Amino acid sequence: MTDTDTTSTDTLPISLTETMASTMSIEPPEHPPTAWATATTYAGRTVRQYIRTPQLLVVNAATSIMFLLIFRYVFGGAIATGPIPYANFLIPALAATSGLFASGIIGVAEDAESGFFDRLRSLPVPRGAVMVGRSFADTLVILWGTFVTIVVGFAVGFRPDGGAIGSLAALGLCVVYAFALSWLQIFLGLVAGSAQAAQGLSFAVFPLIFVSSAYVPVESMPGWMQPVANNQPVTMMIGAVRSLVIGGDTTTLLGHSTSYFVIRALIWSAIISLIFSALAIRRFKRR
Repeated sequence: MTDTDTTSTDTLPISLTETMASTMSIEPPEHPPTAWATATTYAGRTVRQYIRTPQLLVVNAATSIMFLLIFRYVFGGAIATGPIPYANFLIPALAATSGLFASGIIGVAEDAESGFFDRLRSLPVPRGAVMVGRSFADTLVILWGTFVTIVVGFAVGFRPDGGAIGSLAALGLCVVYAFALSWLQIFLGLVAGSAQAAQGLSFAVFPLIFVSSAYVPVESMPGWMQPVANNQPVTMMIGAVRSLVIGGDTTTLLGHSTSYFVIRALIWSAIISLIFSALAIRRFKRR
């Protein structure tokens, strides 16, 4: 047998042995992360992203302050709200609708455009949990805007008359609304697909704010518009927070009891959460 044959014969079993040894030494893959671990990890990453780019938080707060000051001092003197001081009429509305001014839609669009979501889809993680994590993070950012609104509101004359329990209940409702509206923001961000498109699409929610009881009493609107404004979800959310904050005879002051607004606002929040979470998760999975 030649040297070449010997080398060939010796090499094969050595190579095979090394391959088998290498194969046998591979450890079994770790268990895929749970839905909760995935959600909290992505939520933490998103919150850190906001902290590292504080201009996003500044823009969110500045938008809330801008609308507050404009309506409080520019339009407030021309808007009649009866026995309710305009500051007490306005601030609960802005606190309840902070989720419609948030920048979550742009953040979602940027993650989609940069390919970050594509990388997440390639990992063995529950895809729905990724969107849940995003909702958790965006809810915190929305509540940051709510906090700024309340602080500035006190500076411009806001004084809750419903007592501590009413104020805490109103704050709890703001958390519920923030979570529900975060899903609307996420879905719009996924639909937009780019930061530029998301910037324009963010104005699509403005009719919900202006055709509501946020800035003016619904009774001051044209007759054909009043049924729309009275029965849309934002009006119910605003009415619930406003009635808890101002206290007193809300049926006389606002046209309905506190329970009327709260029950309908919670129902609308559940509907918004269910519809837009399903749409957002479905779109995330299909992209």
